[in-house]
Amino acid sequence: MVEAPAAAASQNTIAFQGVPGAYSDMACRAVFPEMTTLSCVSFEDTFAAVRDGRARLAMIPIENSSAGRVADIHHLLPESGLHIVGEHFQRVEHQLLAPKNTTRDQVKTVHSHVQALSQCRHFTRREGLMPVSHADTAGAAAEVAELGDPTRAALASKLAAEIYDLQILAGDVQDTDHNTTRFLIMAEEPIDPPMHNGLVITTFVFRVRSVPAALYKALGGFATNGINITKLESYIIDGSFTVAQFYADIEGHPDDRMVRLALEELSFFSREVKILGVYPADAFRGRTNGD
Repeated sequence: MVEAPAAAASQNTIAFQGVPGAYSDMACRAVFPEMTTLSCVSFEDTFAAVRDGRARLAMIPIENSSAGRVADIHHLLPESGLHIVGEHFQRVEHQLLAPKNTTRDQVKTVHSHVQALSQCRHFTRREGLMPVSHADTAGAAAEVAELGDPTRAALASKLAAEIYDLQILAGDVQDTDHNTTRFLIMAEEPIDPPMHNGLVITTFVFRVRSVPAALYKALGGFATNGINITKLESYIIDGSFTVAQFYADIEGHPDDRMVRLALEELSFFSREVKILGVYPADAFRGRTNGD
């Protein structure tokens, strides 16, 4: 049976939130240079692109080393209908972009996503620029290019400079050299990576029972079984501020005996445990975990 052209194209497509030139676009191109990137308005639209068959994968930013977690994403992941199948750590190097022939002293305002502005706050304060928040970095660059106003600049990527024909007034203006964003690669079907072929990450969410020391008891199994928790965050999921859901990353495969025992103990003290994905760790972890 010959595959329909549209179906074949979607299998070679990866979706991201933002407009062309966004850092999510760069991450897609870095990991899957052979794939076509699909721009989506929101994270919900990005997830839907995979569920509807318009893309095979989605590239979702979850946290940044300087600005912390990406707003709302922890609420959206468990209900996305997708599974985490990989991760990618992308260096984020912000460029000050302006229309061609603009001089540095003409620029008065700088436009970008709130996280990018946060990651460059020392630079913008030092340069006396007024920050203006936008939905995403590349969208800010596109608007600066369209307006052609020399008093407006954008903080965005080199890719955005190329796409929107802007000049780089100042390069790599982020406040820290380690500025890195972690992305999750998501698909409609889960994967089951080999247990003994490199480090495996298991990501899950859970809610503890409303009893004293429930979180302490729920996590005790990871300590007694020697399982490393690399990420643990809580967030409120109802309007009463009484129900907290926890997001966690651990090192290890659920089929490993020690991990299985730890998850069993977690389940005993939890109202709900939902595994979002089991996937190979990015090589970046090995480069940054030196003792």
